[in-house]
Amino acid sequence: MSKKKRNGTIIVSALVLVMLIIGVVMNGVGEKHETIQEAMKDAVLHGDNKINLFGLAVNPSLLSAYIVTAILLVFALIIRIFFVPKFKMVPGKFQLLIEEWVGVFHGLAKTNSPHRNKALGAYIFGAGSYIFVGTMFELFGFQAVTTEGHSISLPAPLADINGAICMGVLSYLFILSGGIAGNKFKGVLLTLKEFSLPISMSFRLFGALLSGMLVTELVYYFITLSFVLPVIVGILFTLIHAIVQAYVLTMLTSIFYGEVSEVHHKEKKEKKEKKVKQVAEA
Repeated sequence: MSKKKRNGTIIVSALVLVMLIIGVVMNGVGEKHETIQEAMKDAVLHGDNKINLFGLAVNPSLLSAYIVTAILLVFALIIRIFFVPKFKMVPGKFQLLIEEWVGVFHGLAKTNSPHRNKALGAYIFGAGSYIFVGTMFELFGFQAVTTEGHSISLPAPLADINGAICMGVLSYLFILSGGIAGNKFKGVLLTLKEFSLPISMSFRLFGALLSGMLVTELVYYFITLSFVLPVIVGILFTLIHAIVQAYVLTMLTSIFYGEVSEVHHKEKKEKKEKKVKQVAEA
C-alpha cells in the first residue's frame, strides 16, 4: 500500500472513531419532542405533525405534493420555451438526456400497447416522472413548521397513504379510459374485472416508500447512529425506491392499458373466418 493511501485510510478511520465517540458521549443529551414509537406511528398515520396550509391543518405530504408538481411544471415550461426550439438533428448532452428520458416511457408504451399508445406514453411519462422526482424530493430535507411549533423535514408526497391512493386510482381510471376507447362497454367490463388493481398499486407505492422513510427515521433517531450512516442509508433507499416504484407502476399501467384497449372483436372475426375455411375445406 502506498504512503498516500495509508495516510488516507488513517484519516478516514480517525474521523469515524471521533464521530462514534461523540455519538456515545452525546447519547441521550439531545432533546426530542417525541419518542421513537410516536415518531414511527406519526410517519404512518400523520396524526400529530400537521402543518398549516392556507389556514387548514394538513399532512406535510400535501405541501410536498404541491412543491413537486410546481417544480415539474416550471421545469417542463423552461425546457419547452428555451430548449426545445434549439434542438438539433445531432443532439447535445442535454437534448440527449431529455430524449432518452422521454424515449424510455415511449418505448414502454409502444411495447405493451402497440395498437393504442400515444396517450399512454404521455401518461406514464408524467406518472413516472412524478414518482421519481417526488421520491427524491425527501433527500433535500426542506423544513416546515408544524401546528405545534416543531420543525419537521417534508416527506415524499407518496409516503402518505392518501397520495398513494390518488396515484393508484388515477392510473386505474386511465386504464378504464383506454378500455372505453378501445372496446366501449366491453372495455369497461374488462377493466372492472381487475377491481383489486388500484388497491395493489396504492399499497405497493405506499409500503415501499414508507419502509425507506421508517428505516431512515430509525437511524436518525439514535445519536449513536446519526453520523454518516443516515446519508448512505437515505440515499440508497430513496434512489432504489424512486427507480423501482416509477418503473413498476408505469409497467403495470401500460400492460393493463394494452390489454383492455385492444380491440377484441377482430379476434372473433378471425376465428370465424378460420372455422369457415375449415368447414369449406372439409
